[in-house]
Amino acid sequence: MIVVRTVAELRGQIQAWRREGGRIGLVPTMGALHEGHLSLVRRARAEGCTKVAATVFVNPKQFGPNEDFQVYPRDEAGDAAKLESVDTDLMFVPRVSEMYPEGAVTLISVPGLGDLLEGEFRPGFFSGVATVVAKLLLQALPDVAVFGEKDYQQLQVIRRLVRDLDIPVEVVGGETLREPDGLAMSSRNAYLTPEERRIAPALNRTLKGVAERIQGGGGCTQAEDWARGELLAAGFRKVDYVTIRDAETLTGPSVGRPVRILAAACLGKARLIDNISA
Repeated sequence: MIVVRTVAELRGQIQAWRREGGRIGLVPTMGALHEGHLSLVRRARAEGCTKVAATVFVNPKQFGPNEDFQVYPRDEAGDAAKLESVDTDLMFVPRVSEMYPEGAVTLISVPGLGDLLEGEFRPGFFSGVATVVAKLLLQALPDVAVFGEKDYQQLQVIRRLVRDLDIPVEVVGGETLREPDGLAMSSRNAYLTPEERRIAPALNRTLKGVAERIQGGGGCTQAEDWARGELLAAGFRKVDYVTIRDAETLTGPSVGRPVRILAAACLGKARLIDNISA
């Protein structure tokens, strides 16, 4: 696996692959990799990519002033070993100064989609995400970029971004990978104590309970209220939202349209998110 740290090196290698006729896949990550990330590399291969590059960059612009940027888990050597285990061809590990040179001021926002849910509870988050993803896509210009469905709102924001800015890349969503007890794999699961880890699967169980209620004809508001109570009773200290939304626009559900159930809740030091279709 090739490791590069500058945009020039990244572009040079991808251009060389293109001259060979390669189909390029890109898997952007913030590192602290787990099996969920590795499944995205496999998904890129399944999409016909002959070369797959993964990026590892903890993006400061998507962290608020009181969030966990400084303590977010970082393990470059471990990440490299995991990526090599699934035959990743290249790892791009830029420094902050490479991604945001001195004097850089441009930010990208995605109004509407980026203002809901996570956008409400983490102001500026999706502007940081949209900016760094746009930069990575333009730096690499892959044929395919794969993002996990666990961050479902992020996936929808990126799809809108790519469509609106005419970035020539196919955005593919990778299925959420889960632990045997249903907890969605996440780098932030490392923050959980053993007792909190025991409680955490209640998030996915509760989402399934919401799906059962609305499929059985129950009202959305009643199902959401029930879910909040279930999570607090299970031991979550705060529930930011449990909500039933249109699967594409993330606005209120409409008859005949697919829906997504999304949740964010705090357990100890960790803020967990999850979603399922219904």
